[in-house]
Amino acid sequence: MALHCGRACRQYLLHLAHDNVDFRLPVRTVNLQFTQTFSPFWQLNGLSEDDIRSVMSRTVCGKSAFELWGHGTTIDELRTSLLEYPAENMAPYLQQNSTYKINVYTFNKTLVFKDRIEKIDALDFLPFKGTVNLKDPEHIFCLLEDYGSDPNDIPEEPFHMYFGRWIADGQRELIRSYSVKKRHFIGNTSMDAGLSFIMANHAKVKADDLVYDPFVGTGSLLVACSRFGAYVCGTDIDYNTIHGIGKASRKNQKWRGPDENIRANLRQYGTESLYVDVMVSDASKTVWRKNAQFDAIVTDPPYGIRESTRRTGSHKDIIKPPEDFSGESHVPVSMAYHLSDIFADLLNFAAHHLVLGGRLVYWLPIYRPEYCEEMVPLHPCLTLTNNCEQTLSSHTSRRLITMEKIKEPEDSDRLAHLADPRFTPYQGHNSFREKYFCGLTKKNGKDSKATPKNKD
Repeated sequence: MALHCGRACRQYLLHLAHDNVDFRLPVRTVNLQFTQTFSPFWQLNGLSEDDIRSVMSRTVCGKSAFELWGHGTTIDELRTSLLEYPAENMAPYLQQNSTYKINVYTFNKTLVFKDRIEKIDALDFLPFKGTVNLKDPEHIFCLLEDYGSDPNDIPEEPFHMYFGRWIADGQRELIRSYSVKKRHFIGNTSMDAGLSFIMANHAKVKADDLVYDPFVGTGSLLVACSRFGAYVCGTDIDYNTIHGIGKASRKNQKWRGPDENIRANLRQYGTESLYVDVMVSDASKTVWRKNAQFDAIVTDPPYGIRESTRRTGSHKDIIKPPEDFSGESHVPVSMAYHLSDIFADLLNFAAHHLVLGGRLVYWLPIYRPEYCEEMVPLHPCLTLTNNCEQTLSSHTSRRLITMEKIKEPEDSDRLAHLADPRFTPYQGHNSFREKYFCGLTKKNGKDSKATPKNKD
């Protein structure tokens, strides 16, 4: 189990939060080689300590990272593993003039203080020469124990034990400090802070990037991307949301205040200087020049549940006004914007307006009983890199789709669906709203049948 190698090829342990489990693998800024399991403890190989610190400086899925000194399924295996670990790798952190402390972390089991102390005392075979300092130690070590994931069947002894030197914590604090509950300007569909940062990481957003959200809403995704130093902009068809007017989404507040807008949100987090602008625009009718290039497009299109899917247009015959027309400005009417068209337009826009290597990250709503890989929209200029599921109910979920631009558009791409059926828009998305409410109706029907009526 021991690794006899230099600093660049030591083994590391990543302790992951046990939420958004399906999003763990893609959230990275360096290439990782590891043993993937559903456990919250991942062993990482082939990385340097700088790589680990780079990952932990971005991830909101990881709690902490450690240099792994030993591991095993029993205390005896752990002891053997630790004794085999190269002494020269331990020595810099066990000096007599240093201070340290040892923490004990257990997954799926709570230990009383006495049991924790006993587990620490059992590590007395390690050659610690420094002084214990619980408040401000130079070095922190941790014993981590995995008791499985079933809270109804917790074993007496752990399935696996790990011991290592703490290196860095992840960015879980961002979930609390950027919580929408504390946000200056919010709406009915403001994206959760944790998921917003996950999307920014999927898009590999970095300093000085230009990031665009075509369904910007209240700007939650712009806030997350600006946190990593990107310049941000967006559009939305909803005039009231863009201008921060109309009814408020907060409880006990009827109308939005005079300074409730997306710019104010970035100002709240100290990133107003990275705010380019937002404007009212229809995603189905692009207003951008052909040479407009974005480093990333990160968005959450409307599904027709809490926000309607609308675009400008009319079912009537469209008559183009004469060139010398000088009447009052025309206020366009709106019409339904089918989900299949939303995704086709979004992918086509990304193909034309992303830089090579730029990423498109968006949510795709799914009716779970009918889901298959063919439902994920494709484009000849984009390659699918990640597809992660967030379950919403027993019958619905949404999948976080990440795509990367691999080539510039060509005229032949317009007919790609004729040569390859994979590029044909999937029309089944258009019935998601009906299936969503149908599932709720069936569930409520079962609940009402199961609940006995009171007799008078």
